[in-house]
Amino acid sequence: MANVKRVLAFDFGASSGRAMIGAFDGDKIELTEIHRFSNDPVIVGDTMYWDTLRLFHEIKQGILKAKHAGGFDSLAIDTWGVDFGLIDEFGKLVENPIHYRDKRTEGMIEEAFKLIPRDDFYKETGIQFMELNTVFQLLSLIKERPHIIERADKLLLTPDLFNYFLTGKKKSEYSIASTTQILNGKTRTWSKKVMYTLGIPERLFTEIVPSGTVIGKLSDEICEELDIEPVDVIAVASHDTQSALLSVPTSEDDFIFISSGTWSLFGTETDEPIINETSFKYNFTNEGGYKYKTSFLKNIIGLWLIQESRRQWIREGEEYGFGELEDMARKAKPFKCFIDPDAPEFVPAGNIPERIQEYCRRTNQEVPETKGEIVRCINESLALKYRYTYEQIKECTKKDYNAIHMVGGGIKSKLLCQFTADSCNCRVIAGPVEATVMGNIALQLMVSGEIKDLKHAREVIAKSPDIVIYETNHSKEWEDAYKRYVELLNA
Repeated sequence: MANVKRVLAFDFGASSGRAMIGAFDGDKIELTEIHRFSNDPVIVGDTMYWDTLRLFHEIKQGILKAKHAGGFDSLAIDTWGVDFGLIDEFGKLVENPIHYRDKRTEGMIEEAFKLIPRDDFYKETGIQFMELNTVFQLLSLIKERPHIIERADKLLLTPDLFNYFLTGKKKSEYSIASTTQILNGKTRTWSKKVMYTLGIPERLFTEIVPSGTVIGKLSDEICEELDIEPVDVIAVASHDTQSALLSVPTSEDDFIFISSGTWSLFGTETDEPIINETSFKYNFTNEGGYKYKTSFLKNIIGLWLIQESRRQWIREGEEYGFGELEDMARKAKPFKCFIDPDAPEFVPAGNIPERIQEYCRRTNQEVPETKGEIVRCINESLALKYRYTYEQIKECTKKDYNAIHMVGGGIKSKLLCQFTADSCNCRVIAGPVEATVMGNIALQLMVSGEIKDLKHAREVIAKSPDIVIYETNHSKEWEDAYKRYVELLNA
């Protein structure tokens, strides 16, 4: 029997986290979930925090369960982007990390443009402008709470912060660093231009290391507390989008992907960043990945809209499963109304169904009344926004693509997958569902030499049994809907 290599992956999403063992027998990766936990923001006063210390406690619980489930040879963590913890000169957290949905960044993009012109800013970083980006979070601290910045010695993005808690080593992994909008898109180093122009202290930033770097061993304190032998802690492609991208089961150099979850990350992989007038006009981002590849992509608000709608209905005393909501949507009238998922009113938590209805009133559309109509509006709008983004990518890259690869938890929605194929007039290859975890595990196995390279990793992952192909049923109704949608976005 072949030797089995076992590695431990922690994958943090915006609403939950889990620890999974990946066992590789030389042919395929077998996943076992050993620990799952919620990731709930905590609102204190007018500030929304991440419950970071509770999340670190859950990491330790995952390590313990993995030890009792047969052990593991290494571990790695991937998380959402942009958020961070500040560490003082004594190595302690300055304050609990604040959530990217907190209101502190409101107006900060405009404040930044007073100091650095928008086009210069984009040419330097190649990153999509979003209020939640690290740079605007820091600018809000500089302007409103400068004493916090004065106390800080180092900034560590969320996966780097957890790696620090585990090893005592302060490093910045490349893919997560690229989400900050403080990285020079071409040199792949911290941008002194952005720092100096916005007044961000250079001392905050640590060495950038490539995806797939061994950060260190579990610290003596962790090993003693958990009664465990030291193992390697690896900085994989620690932004979850980049881990998911590693698991796209394709052999083609040019492909389109959607990493579908709370956010939809829609893009393509390139050797170099695309930073020009067209990408600036369309506000595309150039995110760093494994082997210094670039993900040329657009961040689109994704299933957050359905997740938060469901939470609202639960608050109102009506609890439905996601499958039930999808059945209601399937029966609802098609193409009744649309929204721009990225409209600012859909970013904060709260009553999303009411906001969707108000958006439709304001834009002189039919107003969705039932839950099925609201969920159908969300799904159709996402599919049409994907088409809108797909056309922009093709314009920027001057390429065409054979299929759209959808990966991640969002592909559990068969309705969204089919709508995407129909809207984009393109075959959709959906899977794997556990894309982020598979990418995390595959890169750990590449670091140890069990998997030889990315091509080999994607061949292994392509054996996943949950890959489904959706053929397009593009129709005149979809084409007419797209024309209406473009008019809505450009109104």
